[in-house]
Amino acid sequence: MAAVTDPEHLAWLDQVQEAILDPELPICDPHHHLWDRDGSRYLLHELLDDLNSGHRIVSTVFVECAAMYRADGPEALRPVGETEFVNGIAAMSASGGYGATRACAGIVGFADLLLGAGVQEVLEAHQAASSRFRGIRHAAGFDPSPDVRNSHTQPPERLYDRDEFREGFARLAPLGLSFEAWQYHHQLPQITDLARAFPETTIILNHFSGPLGIGPYEGQREAIFERWRSDLRELARCPNVVAKLGGLVMPINGFGFHKQPAPPDSVTLAAATRDWYDHAIDCFGPERCMFESNFPVDKASVSYPVLWNSFKRLAAGFSTAEKAALFRCTAERVYRIEP
Repeated sequence: MAAVTDPEHLAWLDQVQEAILDPELPICDPHHHLWDRDGSRYLLHELLDDLNSGHRIVSTVFVECAAMYRADGPEALRPVGETEFVNGIAAMSASGGYGATRACAGIVGFADLLLGAGVQEVLEAHQAASSRFRGIRHAAGFDPSPDVRNSHTQPPERLYDRDEFREGFARLAPLGLSFEAWQYHHQLPQITDLARAFPETTIILNHFSGPLGIGPYEGQREAIFERWRSDLRELARCPNVVAKLGGLVMPINGFGFHKQPAPPDSVTLAAATRDWYDHAIDCFGPERCMFESNFPVDKASVSYPVLWNSFKRLAAGFSTAEKAALFRCTAERVYRIEP
C-alpha cells in the first residue's frame, strides 16, 4: 500500500479538486485503517489530513488490518496489540488537541475464531484493552484463482462453515460483540447461512461483499452484478445484518480508476457505482446502511473529499432522516458511539 501515501500518488489525486457538497452534514466514517509498514504510513496525522479535507467528519471507526501486533507472548493474543495501539490513537483524538473529530471512537480488531472456545480469552483481552472495542473481523475472502489475492488472514476455503469457526463465533454475542463479514461476491450465500445460524449476532457486511473484477472476473461485471443482486436480496432478509456501503473502488473491483491519467471526479464515480449502492439501500433500507471510506485502501483510486461527494450525490434523493441514517446514525447505533 505504499503507493497511496507517497507524494507522487498524492499529486495524482490532487488533480481533481471539488467544492464540498453539503459541508455541514455530520458524518461518522465507520471503516478506516491505520498502519506504518512497508514504506506506507497512515497514522493519526495522515488520517486527519483526509478527515479535515472539507466534509464534517464527527467520528470514525477503526477496522483491523494486522497493524502493530504484539511482538511476543502467546500467538493468539498478539492481535490485542492492535487494539492497544488504536486505543492510544483514540485517546489522542479524544483529548481535543487534534480537532473536534473523534477518531477511532469504535475499534474492530482481529481474533482467530478457528480457536473455537479458546477465543474467549482473546476477546476478553481486547475488551480489557479498550472500552471502545466493539467487535472483530476475521476476513474470509477466498478465491481459487491465482490472480485473486486471498484475505490477509489467509483463510481456508469456506471458513464460515467450519465447526471450530462457528464455535468461536458463538462467543461474540454473549460478550456484546459484532462481526465484520469481509469476503468476495461469490461467498455471499455463506454469510446468509451464518446469519441465519446466529440470529442474535450483529453482522456487518463489508464492501458490498467484494465484487471481483480482475483475473477470471474481468469483463464479467454484468453477470456478477446479477448474481450479487439476488444473493444480497436474500442476505438482507436476515434482520441481524447491516451493510457498509463503500470499498468498491479497490483495484480488485476492476473499475480501473487507479490506472487512469487522472482520478475520477464525484460525478463520474457516482455514475459508475450507482447500481450497486441503489440496490443495497433498496434491500436493507437506510436504517441498516452506512457509507464508509475504507481509507486508505480506496485512496488508490480516489481522494477523500471526492469519495464523500460521490456518496452525497448518490444520496441526493433521500429525505433528511434517511441521509442522517446513511451518513451517521446507523453507524453510531451499530458501534454504540455517543453522538
